[in-house]
Amino acid sequence: MSLHRKDGLEPAHLERLYFGRNIGDSAIVTDSAWKGFVVDVLTPAFPDGATVWDAAGQWRAPDGKSVTEQSFVVEMLHLATPEVEGRVQRVIDGYKSRFAQQSVLRVVTTVRAAF
Repeated sequence: MSLHRKDGLEPAHLERLYFGRNIGDSAIVTDSAWKGFVVDVLTPAFPDGATVWDAAGQWRAPDGKSVTEQSFVVEMLHLATPEVEGRVQRVIDGYKSRFAQQSVLRVVTTVRAAF
C-alpha cells in the first residue's frame, strides 16, 4: 500500500525576464529610469514581489555582430493563469515601449510551488 502525502504544491511558472540597458548606439537605461519602471510598471503588475538583479550578457545582432550589454534580470514565481500571462506581457510591452527596445528575453519554466 502506497501512502501519498499531500505536499500543497501547485503548478506554477518560474519566469525570468532579461531587460537590456542599451538604447540605440549611445544611450542606456539609467538606474533611476529603471527604478521608475519598477515603481510604475513592474510593482503594480506583480505586487506580491519579484527578484531583480544586474547582469552582463552578450547576444548576436541581426547583422551578425556580437553585442555586449548590461541588463536587468527579473525573476517571478506565479501561478500559471491567463490573467497572470497578461500581466507579464504588459511588463514586457511597457519596457519595450518606454525604452525603445526591440525585445525582452523571456524564459518560462514550469514548476510546482507552494505559496
